[in-house]
Amino acid sequence: MKPLRQLARKLADAAGQLALPFAESTAPAPPSARSGTRLARLNGEFVEYTLRRSKRRTIGLLIDDRGLTVSAPRWVAQAEIDATLQERAAWIARKLIDWRTHANRREKLAVRWEHGETMPYLGRRITLRVEASHTGSAQLDGEQLWIALPPGAGEEQIRDSAQGWLQQQARQLFEERIRHFSTLLGIGPTRWGLSSARTRWGSCNANGSIRLNWRLMHFPTEIVDYVICHELAHLKELNHGEGFWQTVGELFPDYQRVRGMLRDYTDDINIS
Repeated sequence: MKPLRQLARKLADAAGQLALPFAESTAPAPPSARSGTRLARLNGEFVEYTLRRSKRRTIGLLIDDRGLTVSAPRWVAQAEIDATLQERAAWIARKLIDWRTHANRREKLAVRWEHGETMPYLGRRITLRVEASHTGSAQLDGEQLWIALPPGAGEEQIRDSAQGWLQQQARQLFEERIRHFSTLLGIGPTRWGLSSARTRWGSCNANGSIRLNWRLMHFPTEIVDYVICHELAHLKELNHGEGFWQTVGELFPDYQRVRGMLRDYTDDINIS
């Protein structure tokens, strides 16, 4: 009987040894999706997405700051949607990484309207200094922007004061640069003003009126000059054809490089 007990013990040990790797390889349970969203496992990673049914004829994928949105015709089965997600898995992963990178960059650039924090100004960062004893409007002293506000001033008050100063500086700088480039072009705008648009840096209409986003003051002066030249060129060419870009190049020869810089700032229009 003893040999039989030993054999049984060996078989039990072997069974335990076989069971261990099996337990380790068990796939983890998928995370819970938020209300109104779904989960897809793409290349081993769970991706959350929002599904929208519409009258469109094909399946569309959109990735923005809200994540992945799938738009599909009402008649398309879930299996076909799943197959499309698998086919586009690499593209989805790449775009999601791009948006996360943008979000991290925006978080670093975002202004915190508090004493001692910094704000981008013409390509450099200046420090916000809130001082009750300081009189008059906000003033720049070296790399310090002094703001006259009482102790305990809130973020909204500091923001309004700093942005008011920025807009004042924008009027002065833009006026100077418009005058300079209008002389080179031989024509100037009928009028111009500041814009607070959240979707564009500048605009020019058929009446020759130009609007420039005051938030350009956060960026280097060469970006300011490029945007001004871009809008002034529309006074001659109200399009983006070959003649338009030739005019821009005559005003601002380095426009291609600086236009690339501005594209890098595309998602930063809301930093303030």
